[in-house]
Amino acid sequence: MHFMAAVVNEERCAGCETCVDICPSRSISMNDGKENIDQKSCVECSACLNACPSSAITME
Repeated sequence: MHFMAAVVNEERCAGCETCVDICPSRSISMNDGKENIDQKSCVECSACLNACPSSAITME
């Protein structure tokens, strides 16, 4: 079993909060104008990855 984690590329992140609003598990919060993903509560749904207008989120 391989765990895929959503990861934010802070250089690409525009701080728009689109992913914060769409996350069903409320795993994303803002920290210094950038999104921060709580890996422990992330359910790997990819909603944030698909919603990010800056393509700043990847699954790794």
